[in-house]
Amino acid sequence: MAMFEKKKDEVKEQEAASNGREGAAAGAPASRNRGSGSPAVIGATIRVKGEVSGEEDLVVEGTVEGTISLEKHDLTVGPSAHVLADVTAKVVRIEGEVIGDVRGIERVTISQAGRMQGNLSAPRVVVEDGAKFRGTIEMDGFDGASGMGSPRDA
Repeated sequence: MAMFEKKKDEVKEQEAASNGREGAAAGAPASRNRGSGSPAVIGATIRVKGEVSGEEDLVVEGTVEGTISLEKHDLTVGPSAHVLADVTAKVVRIEGEVIGDVRGIERVTISQAGRMQGNLSAPRVVVEDGAKFRGTIEMDGFDGASGMGSPRDA
């Protein structure tokens, strides 16, 4: 008899685990289902004023005014986006318009259709052919991490 009770307990545990997964998938907020790598999106008709920060990748298709801070995550400024903000993110890809200072922890890319006005700072910078850029570029780590030394050492 103890054997049958043990089997029933195992079946109940399996059912509970299965129901828990289904419930989480059905009832959990969308942000919790992004573990697969899909970013959060600010849609084309959304306008945000203030500070945007978070712990996941972000795609902006609408308008953001203020600051965007995603130091451990990627930011994509989509083709229809208008960002009037100072931006800090691990990787920044600009396909739309950015007016403000941009700091990429790892890299900043301004795509062929991208437009940026402001100061740009990142260890790696890519400005694709056709991109529009007005401002300054500072590539961090020139004399320290690479061992290249400063231009005056030559």
